[in-house]
Amino acid sequence: MSDGDVAPPASPARRSVLSILLGGVGAGLCAVLGYPIVRFIMPPPGKGEEASSVVAAKVNELGAGVSKLFRFGSEPALIMRTPAGELRAFSAVCTHLQCTVQYRADLELIWCACHNGRFDLNGKNVGGPPPRPLEELTVSARGDDVVVSRSKT
Repeated sequence: MSDGDVAPPASPARRSVLSILLGGVGAGLCAVLGYPIVRFIMPPPGKGEEASSVVAAKVNELGAGVSKLFRFGSEPALIMRTPAGELRAFSAVCTHLQCTVQYRADLELIWCACHNGRFDLNGKNVGGPPPRPLEELTVSARGDDVVVSRSKT
């Protein structure tokens, strides 16, 4: 080949294979990167489960200063026996950023670990960023079962 000669162009078959390969890699990369973004933006599907009452525990499970998390429809809820022996139940969804709260017997309060939100044993917000009290639920004993239902307020 001399200096003035030009290399022959690539054959159309090779060019189309390369285009298909690069297009497939590009589409795969878009899918891999796009899927998490779409999942983050789209809200999760609601289950639509609305419970009016549930059996939260057995009476003998809840000693003084003991708590239990349970499902109340599609949300978590918290039932506890206070040190004074009273049964109380609340929505376990923090009113700040919807983290799950827990009963801290050592502090005698309900605590949200996300941003150190604190609620007293009546569900009233007493510290941290939560703007509102927890939703209180009604507790009743039916035989050996502790039944929790929505408050009629």
